[in-house]
Amino acid sequence: MPPRSYPTARQKRLGAELRKLRERAGMSGSVAAAFLGGERAQISHIESGRYGVSAERVRRLATHYSAGDRHLVDALAGMAEERTKGWWEEYRGVLSPGFLDLAELEHHATYLRCIQTLHIPGLLQTPDYSRELMLGGISDLPPGELNARVRHRAARRRILDRPSPPAYEALVHETALRMRYCAPDTMRAQLEFLCEMSRCPGVTLRVIPFEARITSSVHSMLYAGATIPRLDTVQLDSAFDGGFLDAEAQLARYRTLLDSVRSIALDPERSRLFIRRVAREL
Repeated sequence: MPPRSYPTARQKRLGAELRKLRERAGMSGSVAAAFLGGERAQISHIESGRYGVSAERVRRLATHYSAGDRHLVDALAGMAEERTKGWWEEYRGVLSPGFLDLAELEHHATYLRCIQTLHIPGLLQTPDYSRELMLGGISDLPPGELNARVRHRAARRRILDRPSPPAYEALVHETALRMRYCAPDTMRAQLEFLCEMSRCPGVTLRVIPFEARITSSVHSMLYAGATIPRLDTVQLDSAFDGGFLDAEAQLARYRTLLDSVRSIALDPERSRLFIRRVAREL
C-alpha cells in the first residue's frame, strides 16, 4: 500500500506518540524497523502518519520500547483501530485539510473547552452569521467554497446532538457579542440561538464582561480532551490559519489559562440574561 499523501492531524499524532516512545527507549529507527522485519523507511512512514498501523503492531512496538504506561498504550491502540471515515471526508478536496482536522478533533474529543474573544464559537453559530463572518474576511471566497464552509461549520455541531455528547464549555467575551459582522436582525437571531444552545445537555456558556479584569495573554483557542490527558490537543484560532499544540507543558499552560478565564466569567444563568440584554440593545 502506498504511503498516504495527506495524513490527518490525528494520524500524525498517533505516529508522533509512537516516535516519542521509541526515542524515550533510546532506540534508533533502524532497530525498530528490524524488529518489525522492515526497512528504516517503514518506521519513518508510520511515525509521520503516512502508513497506517494496526492496534496489534502498536502494542508490539510499545512492548519492544518497554513502554510502561498501560493507559497510553491502550489509547494509542484505540486510535490505530479507527477505520471508519467520518462525515468530514466528503469535504476532502473541497476545503483545506485544517477544516477536516478540526472536525475530526471535535468528533473524538471527550470534552471541549474554548475561549472566543472576537466572534461566536463555531459550534454555536447560525448559518447566516457564519456566512456574514466569512464574507467579511480579507480574501474573497468563491461561492462554492463559501457554501461548503458554511455547511461544514453547521455539520460540526452534530457532536452536540449525540445521546451522550461531549461536555462543551464556551467562554465568550462581550466583544464577540457586540462586534457588528452582520445586520442587526442576523445578529439578534444569532444571540437568541446562542441562548437556546446554552441549554443543551452538556453545554456550558459563560460570558466574560468588559468589566472583568482579564489577562493580556487571553486569545481564542479550543482545548480538546482525549481519553487520557497526555493525548489532549489545543487548537489555536486566528483569522488566517490555525495550528495544533500537544506538548505536555503547553497543555498545562492552556488548562491554567482556561481555569483563570472561567474564574472571571459570569455563571451560565447570568450569561443568558446578559446575552438577552445585548440582543435588546441591537
